[in-house]
Order: sequence, then structure tokens, then C-alpha cells
Amino acid sequence: MLAHPVSDFLGSSAALCDAVLRLRGAALAEELGRIARDVVGSPLGRYTAAGCEPREAYEGALVQEVRFDGQYFGRFEVAGRSEYTDTQRQHLAGLAALAASVLQVHSIAQRSTHAYVQVEAQLQHQSQILDQIHESVLTMDMNGFITSWNKGAERLFGYTPVEAVGRNILFLYDDEDMGFHDAFLENGGRLMEVRRRKKSGEAFWASLSLSSLHDKDGKPIGMIAYLTDITERKTAEERIHHLAYYDALTGLPNRTLLTKLVDQALTVAQRGKLQGCVLFIDLNRFKLINDTLGRAVGDSLLQEVAARFRVVLRDQDLVARLGGDEFAVGLFDIGQHYEASRVAHKLLVALNEPFMIEGHDLRVGASIGISVYPQDGADAETLLRLADIAMYRAKQGSDAEGEHIAFYSHDMNQGMQERMRIESGLRQALGNGQLELHYQPKFSIADSRIIGAEALVRWRHPERGLVPPAEFIPLAEATGLVVQVGEWVLEAACAQAQAWKEAGLPPIRLAVNVSAREFTSALPGRVKETLQRYGLEPSWLELEITESTLMHNIDRVIGIMDRITALGVTLSLDDFGTGYSSLSYLKRFPIDTLKIDRSFTTGIPLDASDCAIASTIISIAQQLKHKVIAEGVETVEQLAFLKDSGCDEVQGYLFSKPLPAGEFEKALREDWLPK
Repeated sequence: MLAHPVSDFLGSSAALCDAVLRLRGAALAEELGRIARDVVGSPLGRYTAAGCEPREAYEGALVQEVRFDGQYFGRFEVAGRSEYTDTQRQHLAGLAALAASVLQVHSIAQRSTHAYVQVEAQLQHQSQILDQIHESVLTMDMNGFITSWNKGAERLFGYTPVEAVGRNILFLYDDEDMGFHDAFLENGGRLMEVRRRKKSGEAFWASLSLSSLHDKDGKPIGMIAYLTDITERKTAEERIHHLAYYDALTGLPNRTLLTKLVDQALTVAQRGKLQGCVLFIDLNRFKLINDTLGRAVGDSLLQEVAARFRVVLRDQDLVARLGGDEFAVGLFDIGQHYEASRVAHKLLVALNEPFMIEGHDLRVGASIGISVYPQDGADAETLLRLADIAMYRAKQGSDAEGEHIAFYSHDMNQGMQERMRIESGLRQALGNGQLELHYQPKFSIADSRIIGAEALVRWRHPERGLVPPAEFIPLAEATGLVVQVGEWVLEAACAQAQAWKEAGLPPIRLAVNVSAREFTSALPGRVKETLQRYGLEPSWLELEITESTLMHNIDRVIGIMDRITALGVTLSLDDFGTGYSSLSYLKRFPIDTLKIDRSFTTGIPLDASDCAIASTIISIAQQLKHKVIAEGVETVEQLAFLKDSGCDEVQGYLFSKPLPAGEFEKALREDWLPK
């Protein structure tokens, strides 16, 4: 039987741990000696810590050193028994091992606590220093979450550390900065000027300096940011910049800024091989108004003119006041130089309404000169100078009722005047009943009979006679007048169909061309309302659309097409093969007919490529269960090839040119067969 049960040893072990945690010095040594005596049941026993003066040894003592991982902490000595059993020796050895490990842990804990206290004191000291700095200082982790916030940041932003720490830095951004990606999270050490927002909602400018924070291995773990309010300096800089680059009276850019901006735009235009134009504008009759009514009225007039010009122009267009009554406009987002003449015309129209200033009804016009990049010049100063010359040409070359617009280049000037004359005439034609429809018959190849017609607009000018469509249709598309022309064609075609219906003619399909500009979500409703107004069945109408119409927003286009076909109106895909429509989309389009463009018909049957293309289109249409019509058929050889290839319908001068309504009606009544 053991002299000391295991429970006694465990109790002594617990007492040892408690003593190491609670006691120090002599008290700890005394308690450890007592525990050693209890463990081996000796009347004598003590613990001598390392570094203590050695005492006289007990006679016949049992000694056990207290060591851990090579470190010496002290020793146990017990005596007063004649001998010690192996169990007692094991208990004392076990007690020494336990004491060594507990003393080792306690030593480490003491050192850690001491180090922590030192670090905490150092951090508190640094925090006090940061809080005394007027500059705002904050730190954040690599994801932008704030980890510290000094008094300077609290004073600048109005947020306390409790409100700021733990939140992402983005909550301090001004709204206009929300899309800005902070590259400093990847590479610090930069100085930048940024917009930030205070707790009060006030936005301000700040100078921001950033540096990376690293761990002991040099790995980035966050950023430290220094911010200073620079709103006053930025405001002063903006004021100086505005005085240097903007006209004080109108707020428009001045000549200096215009020159810089035009040169920048020309660099972009050169890379993209684009065109650009500079318009030089001089007000007519301004000097008379200024001299007669005084400078105050003249200044107000200039401000009103500038405001009207801003409304007419697009955001990307440049407009500046050069001085006096001279303005300039830079256009660089244009496809053709003649578009500048349309802008010039808009500027003149903007001046048509009188200006009411201090009770005076004032009217001013303008003369506009236009220079073109790169034909006329490659820098802003050259283009301005040449546009100025063109402006004087416009002022001298026009009478009081003239347009007062001139290009620097004589050829461009002539072309511009011709285009403006046609555009103006076309606008009058829409309102004065000068447009009319001709109808080109469509024939069924199977029985050679008229099965429909394409309604084609014609312009009968009172002086020039019949104006060729090639002269005014492209211009209508460029100016947007094609929408009004298209609306007129649909209206006129349905009115004519109603007349033929009431006259007892059988229904035929009248095909009306629809431009890309017209193909909007409003088109199905307009078609439905027009058919109802004239009491026409949908079988009277077919809409022809081009491939280019289908190339943008396919799902939207198909939705519009579905609404049209739901009315019972058929759709024909015009000029097929000349565009870029995908065959994968073609099968989704609810169309009835594919129309082979005349550019492929012309070479049939001698051109192998044209024959192959035409045959392929017919084959595709047959596979998709669409009818095929070929336009521009002029020879019997072409007709024979198309018939053998399986084409369903044809139209062209072999059968008939476009006919006025009366002649087409006569052909229908006589059941006219082509020769």
C-alpha cells in the first residue's frame, strides 16, 4: 500500500500551481518547501530558488533539482527519515518536474505582461503625440476599413473614433468620388488632392498623403493616411483659373482656353482619322445697339446670345467668346464636314427670336465662317484664322435675307449652300404638298401578274420639276427629316389604298419603306392607328425594313417586329445581303419576305459571284419558309435565272418603272401583264 495516495499527490500539485501564481520570494519558497515535505512525508524539507545563498545541507537529505528545458529554477531538499522508498523519490521528482514547468510558464507570462505594458505605454504615448498633431491621421487595413482615428481626423470630419473605426473609408467620400478606385490600396506613398465629405454633409477638398503599413516580414497590411483641408487654396486656384481661361461676362471659355481645347481635340481627331470644324461667329448690328443703347444693354445682349448658343449646342461641342461680339464653336464629334453647316444654321435660328432687354425689342443676326480639319489647317490658331476669313466672306457675300454662312473652301461652300437649299426646300415640300407617291409593281413569277407595289416618294419641285430621290433621301436621313417623310409616306399610301378599296379594286400589298430612325416602339401604334383611320385591312400593307435597322438591340427590334406582325401587317427584309445580319438572328425575325438587293441582281447571269449569292439567298429563304423577291430586274436573262433558282417575285424596269397612282390603277384594272 502507498504511503501517500494519488489523491494526496494531486492535491499537492494543485497547491504548487496556486502558490506559484499567488506568492513571490520567501513566501513562495516556504510554501514550496511545505508541499515537498507533505509529498514525501518528511519532517524536514525546503525549496531553495536559483540565485539564493546556499544553506547548510540536511544530513542524509534527498535532493531534487527543478529544471525545464535546460533552465535551472532551484531545488527541493527533504530529510528526517532513515530512508526513502522509490515511490517517495518518484513523487518528489514529479513534484520538481511540475514546479519547473509551472515556473517556466509563469516566467514567460511575466515577461509577456511586462512587454505588453511597455507596448501599451508606448502606444499611448504615440497616440497622445498623434492627437496633438493638427493634421488628420488615420489608418486602415488593405480592404479600406478604418483601424485608427486621431483627434485631428475627428476635428476635420466631425466623427468620433467610435463612429469611424471599423467602417470602410468609402463613407467619407463625396458622391462624385464614389466611382473612383483608390489605387493607393495597392501602392501607397502618393500625394493627391481629393474630395471628401464631413459628418455635417459639407464637401471639401483635402490633400491626401498615403504610406503603406507592413508587418515584421515586410508584407503590406494596411495604409496610413494624412489629410489636410485645402478647400481655401483650391477655391483660390479655381478663381484664378477661371479668370485666366473664362470670359468674365458670359462665363464661356475665352480664346486662350478654346485654343488649348481645340488643339487637344485635334490630337484625338488625328489618332482617330476624324474630321473637325471651327465656326467663327460675328454678330450683325451689335455695334449699333451697343453704341445707341449703352454698354449695359450690350453686355446683357451678349449674355443672352451666349445662353442661346449653349442651348442649341451639344454638351461635347466647344463654344467660346473671343471678345467683343465674336464667338467661336469647335465641332469634333462629326462624321462629315457638311454637318457643320447644320449647326451653323441652328445658331442662326437661335437668334431669330427678338431679345427683350430693359424694355427694348432687340434683333441681331450673325455671319458664320467655317474652317475644316484637316483640309484647311492642323492647329487651332490656323483654323480660327481661316474661319475668320470665311466669316468675312459670308458677311460680304450675302444680302440682308441671306444665310450668312460660308466655308473657307470654295468647293465646300458651294456644296453647303446646295445642301442647305435642298434641306430648306424639302421642309417646304412637306408642308406645301410637293411630295407624291409612285408605285413600282411587284410581279409573281409563277403567273406574271401584279401582286403588289412598292410605294416610292417623289418630290415635284415647282421650279426644278421632279427631283431625283438620290438628291434628297440621303439628306433627309442625315438631317432627321426622314422621320417626317416616312410618316407622310405611310399616311399617303394608306389614303391611296382606301381610295382603291372604295373603287372596288381587290386588295394588294403596298410596301412602305421604314428607316432605322422610324423603327421605334411607337411605330406599331402609329401603323395600327393609321389602318383604323382609313378602314383598311392589314393585308393592304407591308413594311420594308433594311438590315442596318436590325443590328442594334436585337431583342428590342424583335419585340417591335412582333407587335407589327400581330396586327396582321407583313414585314419584308430589304437589301438583304448588303448588311451584317447574323443567320442565327434571321431565323428569329418574324419576316415574310427576303428582298435580294439590286447590286446582286445586276450581274446575273454573267457574274458567277452574283449568281452564287442570289442562289444562296433564295435557298436560305426557302429553308426558313420565306418568300423571295428580287429588285432591279431589267433583262429576260435575269428573270430566267431567278425563275430557275426558285425566286417568287420580281420588280424592275423589265416589267415597269415606278408609276403615278393613276397609271398604276389603270394597270391593275386592265390586269396588266408585262411584255
